[in-house]
Amino acid sequence: MLRNGLEPWHIFVVLAVVVLLFGSKKLPEMARGLGKSMRILKAETKAMREDDPPADAGTAQSTAAPQQPAAERPAVTPTNVTKATEAKHTETA
Repeated sequence: MLRNGLEPWHIFVVLAVVVLLFGSKKLPEMARGLGKSMRILKAETKAMREDDPPADAGTAQSTAAPQQPAAERPAVTPTNVTKATEAKHTETA
């Protein structure tokens, strides 16, 4: 019963339904819009690839020269924080 998943007459039925739903005037506009969006997507992915440094260069650089340790921060002196209720109890006592 199921020789092939998609036979030629299936494609014709799908095309006929698409033409009936959208009309023959809208189809070229939709194809143009799809083409423009595909070009934009291609350009953006190309730009992202050029912006990102290659992974090999990052690992080679880190193994070639060890990085200097970050400057140590000075120690912070702790401060006593009392709540308002504790402050009232200590004043009255």
